[in-house]
Amino acid sequence: MATVVTNIRLDKDLKAEATELFRDLGLTLSQAFTVFLKQAILHQGLPFAVQRPPSRELAAALAEGERLARDPDAKTYSTPQELWDELGI
Repeated sequence: MATVVTNIRLDKDLKAEATELFRDLGLTLSQAFTVFLKQAILHQGLPFAVQRPPSRELAAALAEGERLARDPDAKTYSTPQELWDELGI
């Protein structure tokens, strides 16, 4: 397999952290990039989801929903109409 030299610019601290991580996994930084590129080709795109983290408001709402789902004393409704009646809708 013929190889080529490719230069990329990385933040110094990012490179150091990644190098340490991949060393623990038994890979060089070059091997890790090769794995990434092969997976990108296999998936025909990034091999992982790229998205914004939820806003603070959404994260709080999700946490509240999870808390309520585990709370045996949380108010529940048997039908949507029961909820709408309570809300006056």
